[in-house]
Amino acid sequence: MTRILPGVIAMAAIVVASNILVQFLILDGLLTWGAFTYPLAFLVTDLMNRIYGVSAARRVVFVGLIVGIICSLIGSQIQLEFGPAVPIRVAIASATAFGVAQLLDITVFNKLRLGVWWVAPLGSTLVSSVVDTAIFFSIAFAAVFNPLSAGAADQIIWAQDAVPFLNAGPLVPLWVSLAVADWGVKIAVALVALIPFRLIVRRVTATS
Repeated sequence: MTRILPGVIAMAAIVVASNILVQFLILDGLLTWGAFTYPLAFLVTDLMNRIYGVSAARRVVFVGLIVGIICSLIGSQIQLEFGPAVPIRVAIASATAFGVAQLLDITVFNKLRLGVWWVAPLGSTLVSSVVDTAIFFSIAFAAVFNPLSAGAADQIIWAQDAVPFLNAGPLVPLWVSLAVADWGVKIAVALVALIPFRLIVRRVTATS
């Protein structure tokens, strides 16, 4: 456990920071600052997978999932003007998306790990980020999941309003634009994260 402690701490810090920063909107509400910190969870998972293997990566993901659930439970008890800071369906969406996407990331990474060094981290993040985004935004905001709101659909009904796609295109539910914008950030972060991934792996393997 000691050897993966940095990964555990990093994952927990990313999850906590993302849960806080998601409250702060930018770009006319299309994104939050949390969109820029959350994708770093894939970097941590991939580093643990590359350096210590699948089992270690799964343990780090489990810690991140538990921390995320705790953050959601705390947020659900904070009452704002229109309801809890974290509605139950958003909490469900967050935990489901994180768990499924991170475990998928580990699986895809493991299948690609023998290729060129950048293929596994980039390929696994590309695949898992699509799944993560689709699961979270559909469960959290799509009309088909309104029953999860337990009689409080008004907490998220704003996300179902028809607005121009990315504030410029044809009319689509707002949550679709939010999902696409969020996924775009995930891809951008995944590309940038290749640099620290390479540097950290080199450093750790050189000293081990």
